[in-house]
Amino acid sequence: MPTVGLFVTCVVDQIVPEVGMAAVRLLEAAGCTVEFPADQTCCGQPACNAGEPEAATILARHWLDVFGRYDAIVGPSGSCVAMIHHWYPRLLDGAEGARARELAARTFELTGYLADELATVELGARVEGTVTVHDSCHGLRNLGVRDAGRRLLEAAGATVVEMSEPETCCGFGGTFSLDHAEIAAPLADAKLADAGHTDARWLASSDAACLLHLEGRRRRIGTGPEPIHTARLLAAGLDR
Repeated sequence: MPTVGLFVTCVVDQIVPEVGMAAVRLLEAAGCTVEFPADQTCCGQPACNAGEPEAATILARHWLDVFGRYDAIVGPSGSCVAMIHHWYPRLLDGAEGARARELAARTFELTGYLADELATVELGARVEGTVTVHDSCHGLRNLGVRDAGRRLLEAAGATVVEMSEPETCCGFGGTFSLDHAEIAAPLADAKLADAGHTDARWLASSDAACLLHLEGRRRRIGTGPEPIHTARLLAAGLDR
């Protein structure tokens, strides 16, 4: 089995480290050897979103140096993985661009890596209850990850119930939610209301930033099921 470099992402590292620990448990349950390179930093997405490609390029070069030696690089966030896939080859050219494309081909979102790349959905986890799934924009539209999390949850015994619009944006969008709160908040409220209509116990996603945005709005309006990262829900089921 491969040696995986855990691309933990800034949000997970600084705000929800339990998601990173859950990711490690799932990867190990799938038979992977997991390493956490301590000198990893931000992938550069916030700088890129803010119109600072020069700063993002510096971070991209560092990221390539940190993760270049791994068989696979796996992150618990479709948003950050999409940065590697879709922006690094644009920020870097020549030999650096070729290296970025080669490494992007070995970089995966967590649920997609488990269910699609490793073809492993049976991890020994048990999840009892109903779950509805939010498809994050970057994971779905940039990486093509949609059914992986659902298949992992169903294999663990969860009942997955669909929202009427699971693919609609939650409103986070990185710096969008800060720059355009008047749009981002109603989008989150609509997503929570849609999830609430399913009567699910949990609202799962594989993008930690989307979940933080949804949880913040849920605390304010009191609507919808509990937002939870798919990795946390599955890892908790490994103890049953």
